[in-house]
Amino acid sequence: MSKTEVNANVATEPKTFAPTGGFVKENQKSLLFIGAAIVALIVGYIAYQKLYLAQRETDAANQMYVAQDAWNKKEWDKALKGDASYPGFEKIINDYSNTKAANLAYYYAGVAYLNKGEYGKAIENLGNYHGDDNVVAAEALGSIGDAYVELKDYEKAESYFKKAVDKAGNKFLSPFYLKKLGLVYEARKDNKSAAESYQKIKTDYPTSAEAQNIDAYIARVEAQQ
Repeated sequence: MSKTEVNANVATEPKTFAPTGGFVKENQKSLLFIGAAIVALIVGYIAYQKLYLAQRETDAANQMYVAQDAWNKKEWDKALKGDASYPGFEKIINDYSNTKAANLAYYYAGVAYLNKGEYGKAIENLGNYHGDDNVVAAEALGSIGDAYVELKDYEKAESYFKKAVDKAGNKFLSPFYLKKLGLVYEARKDNKSAAESYQKIKTDYPTSAEAQNIDAYIARVEAQQ
């Protein structure tokens, strides 16, 4: 191949990217713009978290205590709707979404609806509660189970009581929901599973309140197997 042919081939070869240093130089303005945009996003996010959300958290917490007091007194309507001066849990959820206070308000509202006999709303609100506290989370799951029992949907009730037992993981709530699980199994005519749930209370939680008369429950379901 002649020198002329080599030069011609080189001239027609597709242009490749320059080494990294060259690429940066050629695109310096674009990279600086992208970098500035990323910094602006980070600064904006921090400001949003520290200024906007933090203030909303404070405002929600300051306004929710009246609803909490009504809830403790089992004044369910006032807890949900509030009064002339302070909002109830429904308004806290609507006005302060994405805050910890609104998340907790879902739990309070769900329990209030459960006690009012509005089981669909109870399930909806309790299902929207997402907390790190295992005790409250277990109670939310167990309350959903209670709502499904009232609706006679025993299959879903069974599922939520199982979740409540696992989430609680303690000697107070776990046997409590194991007993409810056993009762659901009885309602479903699954006496074998009911006996297993009751036996687990006796074996794993012998000092619990539920264990004190659990032998009677075990005898009852074993007699029907």
